[in-house]
Amino acid sequence: MAVRPLRIGLTGGIGSGKSVAAARLVALGAALVDTDAIARALTLPGGAAINALRSAFGDVAIAPDGALDRSWMRERAFADAGVLRRLEAILHPLINIEAQAQAAACTAGVVVFDVPLLVGPAGDVSGAWRQRVHRILVIDCPHEMQIERVLRRPGWTREAVERVIAQQATREQRRAVADAVVDNAHDDLDALHARIDAIWARWTSAAPD
Repeated sequence: MAVRPLRIGLTGGIGSGKSVAAARLVALGAALVDTDAIARALTLPGGAAINALRSAFGDVAIAPDGALDRSWMRERAFADAGVLRRLEAILHPLINIEAQAQAAACTAGVVVFDVPLLVGPAGDVSGAWRQRVHRILVIDCPHEMQIERVLRRPGWTREAVERVIAQQATREQRRAVADAVVDNAHDDLDALHARIDAIWARWTSAAPD
C-alpha cells in the first residue's frame, strides 16, 4: 500500500521570508508546488488566464508582449477590493487545478504548497486548503520588517507595500490557524534553517493525520 505524502501548506505575509523557507524545505527533500509560479505561468503570453483577463479588464491590462501587465494590475488590485475579487475569481480556480495536478504527479514523501493567500483577509483558511493539507506552517515577522524587506526589491514603494499588507490576513489571523509558526524577525539564515529543520524532523517522524 502506497504511503500518502505529507502535505504542508506554507504561508506568510509579503516580505516574511516564505520563499526562503520553501527553498529550505525543498533542500530537506520536499516537492514544492508554488502557487505564485503557477499564477505567473497563467498570465504569461498565451497563458490560460489571458483571454479571461482581457475580457474582464480590457486590453489596457495586457502588456505589449501579451502577458498580464503585473504593475498595472498590482496598482489597481491592491487599491480596489472589487478589482482584486475579480482577479481572484479568474485566477484561483485555474491555480487550484494546476496545483492539485502538480501535487498528484509528485513522488516525494512531503509536498509543500506555497500559498501566499492560504489564510484569507477574514482570518479563515481560503477555499479547501484546510482539507488539502495536513499541516499549516506560517512564516512570521513584524510589520516593519516586512516593509523593509520588500523595499529592497526593485519597483516597490512603501505605500504599495502597505496596500498589499492591508489586503492580506493579519499576522494574528495567520498564527491562529497555524500548526507551527516560524519566527523570522531577523535576517539570520542559519536560525531560520534551524527552526524549519526542527519542524521538519517532528512532522516527518509521524504519519499524516
